Amino acid sequence: MESHQHESRHRHGAVGEIDSAATVELLDLDAEVLHSYLSDVVAWVHDMATDPPYRRILDLGCGTGSGALALTRRFGAADVIAVDMSAPLLARLSEKARDLGLVNRIRTVEADLDGVWPTIDTVDLAWASNSLHHMSDPDRVLVDVFATIRPGGLLAVAEMESFPRFLPDDIGLGRPGVEARCHAAAAEALAHDLPHLGDDWGTRLRRAGFTIESQRTFTIDLPRPLPAATGRYAQASLRRIRTGLDGRLSAEDLATLDILVDSDGTDGVLRRDDLTVRAARTAWVARRP
Repeated sequence: MESHQHESRHRHGAVGEIDSAATVELLDLDAEVLHSYLSDVVAWVHDMATDPPYRRILDLGCGTGSGALALTRRFGAADVIAVDMSAPLLARLSEKARDLGLVNRIRTVEADLDGVWPTIDTVDLAWASNSLHHMSDPDRVLVDVFATIRPGGLLAVAEMESFPRFLPDDIGLGRPGVEARCHAAAAEALAHDLPHLGDDWGTRLRRAGFTIESQRTFTIDLPRPLPAATGRYAQASLRRIRTGLDGRLSAEDLATLDILVDSDGTDGVLRRDDLTVRAARTAWVARRP
């Protein structure tokens, strides 16, 4: 399930251009810190899958495989085909599958879903977590997905409503609210490269031929004590946002962000004791008639 940072495509323009190692780290941290959300959404999808046994699952834009692994464990009789355009992310998924003894149930496929649709046999369930908004033509991709799912099978789509927030609202050099301004500037910068972020996915699913079975918003507001990796997750997330924001924020805001990301002191996110983890994701379960 690929994380809040939508690394299945890595088309972020000036904002968020990060290397493969940083992407792997960020996706793994996302899975570790947001494991309760992932567990909840996969359980919800499993509860919706009440018809004949689900034997083949397709994960579109799998990243480092948090979704693929969770689906493999929840659907105990199913094999998973995990598709991503990034070889390093697929390699990380294969490594984790080996460590968990699941390597025989997960097959990786390197493919750019904006290109030629890969050769995939019919599946019972397709899963697309924070990946569809990366597609240049998501309507075409959804038509291909529809054709790949068996009649009566399901498509589960999860998309972010907001990037995770970590900081108190009063942080900022002389002007509180630096995190909100960072996210606003990043969203403005990403609007060109990710024009489908925040789209009406229910309408797109119906247009592709699916019937919406259920829609649910998952509000993430982690209670204390926060997971041990929260500081590193906040650092990796804010570091990604910081990339490319020169000229889009005031010098004071950029200085604040640099302190938060780079400082080893108590002002840096690695050692702050006032972090939170807040986000929202909306998910749809749709059926192929």
